[in-house]
Amino acid sequence: MFVEVSDIKKSYGEGGSYIQVLKGISTGISHGEMCVIQGTSGSGKSTFLNCIGGLDDVDSGSIRIDDKEIVGLRGEKLSDYRRDNLGFIFQFYNLVPNLTVRENIQVCEYLTDKPLSMNELLDVLGLAEHADKFPSQLSGGQQQRCAIARALIKNPKLLLCDEPTGALDSKTSRDILILLEKINAVYGTTMMIVTHNNSIKNMVDHAIYLKDGEISKDYYNETKVAAAELEDL
Repeated sequence: MFVEVSDIKKSYGEGGSYIQVLKGISTGISHGEMCVIQGTSGSGKSTFLNCIGGLDDVDSGSIRIDDKEIVGLRGEKLSDYRRDNLGFIFQFYNLVPNLTVRENIQVCEYLTDKPLSMNELLDVLGLAEHADKFPSQLSGGQQQRCAIARALIKNPKLLLCDEPTGALDSKTSRDILILLEKINAVYGTTMMIVTHNNSIKNMVDHAIYLKDGEISKDYYNETKVAAAELEDL
């Protein structure tokens, strides 16, 4: 398995404000898989993703990425893990407003010695004609494409997506999902996608459902459909 998670637990607060968010999560994701993580608000989806990304510490358990333990990493070693392995895409684009599309992408390009081709990425994501525009000159979908390009430029092994279509209308959501599908096919990028949208599970290889901090379903999808054919986005 490329991602191996064993009995991870995560809590916040203490005393009367103590809450256990993850209550012993164990699962695995193979290299090149697209995996969706679903569940109601408060089920632990984003916390789970943040633990994989090294943004949150776990209380106990093991997380191995590409056969390397990340639980317990601190400081420079944790920064190296994120730089060398991960790309992040969030619901809110977090673009630098006074940088152009190209310059926003270059912020992450400089973090790696083996970046993807800037021009190829701009073409794949349909951003070539917008490369010299500022975020304020772009639509929401174009801004999300820029955020995706920024995450991908350093050719991450694992792409973590937290509600990547949450702020978009249905047509733009479909366009973004088609792009993620294409990226997975072209670059073989392993993806973990947190979403409230129940339709997205139909386009991925693997679906994990969380309920009250535990896995309620964990299965492989034998009837995948193309992102372009998804309904009710």
